[in-house]
Amino acid sequence: MTKAGRGKGATGQAAAQTTDDSSSAERPAAMTWAQRLKRVFGIDIQTCAVCGGAMRIIAYIEDAVVIEKILAHLEAKTAAAQPSRPPPCRAPPARRSSGKPAGAAQVA
Repeated sequence: MTKAGRGKGATGQAAAQTTDDSSSAERPAAMTWAQRLKRVFGIDIQTCAVCGGAMRIIAYIEDAVVIEKILAHLEAKTAAAQPSRPPPCRAPPARRSSGKPAGAAQVA
């Protein structure tokens, strides 16, 4: 049991005093999950990282099957956008003994 009288076995004077004295206006509001994410992980989901504007939540997805489909789609999209290997290296242009590039035009 805590000093405030909360917890298992909250009986007696402390429990009666806690229920009588505290109203919903006096109690601090609980943190939202967005506030908890920001506090614990440093993730601010309410502010755009690009422009700093306010963002709002439009959906909560809790179904594991739907989450897996979304993540698989994003992984496939990312893999298609990135080449599997870089293009082959090219040598610098060949130079003639005159010091001009091989394709340079000569003026007579």
